[in-house]
Parts: sequence; C-alpha cells; structure tokens
Amino acid sequence: MFRPSHESLLIQNAEVDRLNLPRIQDETELEALKADGSLVEILPGESLRIEHSLDPTRRFCRPWTLSFVNDLSQAYYNRFHEQIQVNSAVRTVKVQKKLRRHNRNAAPWEGETASSHLAGVTVDLQRRGMTKPQIVWMEHYLFYMKALGLVEPEEERRHWCFHVMVSGHYNEWRETQSIVPIERPEEDKPEAPSTPATEVAMGTAGSQ
Repeated sequence: MFRPSHESLLIQNAEVDRLNLPRIQDETELEALKADGSLVEILPGESLRIEHSLDPTRRFCRPWTLSFVNDLSQAYYNRFHEQIQVNSAVRTVKVQKKLRRHNRNAAPWEGETASSHLAGVTVDLQRRGMTKPQIVWMEHYLFYMKALGLVEPEEERRHWCFHVMVSGHYNEWRETQSIVPIERPEEDKPEAPSTPATEVAMGTAGSQ
C-alpha cells in the first residue's frame, strides 16, 4: 500500500526542514541530543520489543515519534496480544553511509531525499512474521494517520518492515484526543476515512 517513492522521501525531508532539525552527523552530536532531551530512549515493554541487534546507542528518537510508537504498539497489543518490534530508529550520517555501501536501496545521507532516520523522526517496524490480518490492520492504522498528515509511511519489501516518519504535529494532535481512531472496513483496501470506529484509549484501554 505504501510503496517507497521519491515523492515520499521529499515529503519526509520537507517535514524535517519544517521542524529545522539537523541531520545528525556523528556520535558526538547524537550524544549531545540525548543529553539535552531532544532524543528520548525507546524502551521495551509489554507491547513493544526491540530488535536485539540494534545498537543500544541508536534506540532513540524524537519525543513525538516515541509517543506514536507507544500508542501504536499498545493498540496492536490490545488487538492481537502480540508485540510490535522496532528494527531501527535514529541514525547518524556515518551509519547511513555504511548502510548505503551494503544496501544500494538505502536512502542517501544528504540532499532532498536524505534518510529521515538522520533526524530521529523515523522508526522501522518489523513486518516480517505478521499475519495477513495483522498487516491489514497496520496498513489501515497508518492510512488513517497519513490522511491526517501525522505520518509518512513506506512498506519496504526488501527488509519487510514499515518505515514510518512521524510528523512534529503528532503530539499536538494527540493532546486533543481521548481515543485513537482506527478504521475497521471489511475490505483489504481502506476507503478515505470519514467517521472511523474507535478501538482503544491512548495506550490505556484494556484488551479487546
């Protein structure tokens, strides 16, 4: 549903520029952003796990991205009683250059299509191993959030993950909500959202 594209990379970088966020160059800059609270740690819990090979120094993201991940993982857990897995989060230019050498499909580290991981606004969520109903649920969740302008998602088939850039508007929107709206149409492809059914409170409701 969310095919990676040049246009999507432009949208992601436009949001990074709107927020005036730096593309993190190296470990020194990364640690400084952690120290001043600009980047926050992604912590595993009941509804969320982290790929064991992900370097602990890079299990960080922007605060609004963490809010999104926590809300999504809780909603997913309430529905399926399984965890969402974070495969990747913040990266430095140095890391992206290395990744690019091994994976020519990886986004560049500079220019208008640079990887949004470099600004800490993006996470990759494990898609491999999900059942078809779980994938459809994720696609509908992301479709609705994209329609609101709160995320820019891509489904990466090479690495079987959902790459999700989260807008800086997410926490502003979140503060106006008492529930997370989730579409639950019958068909695999969602229609444009109108008045979606509600499924869970913001990460606090009990299991469905």
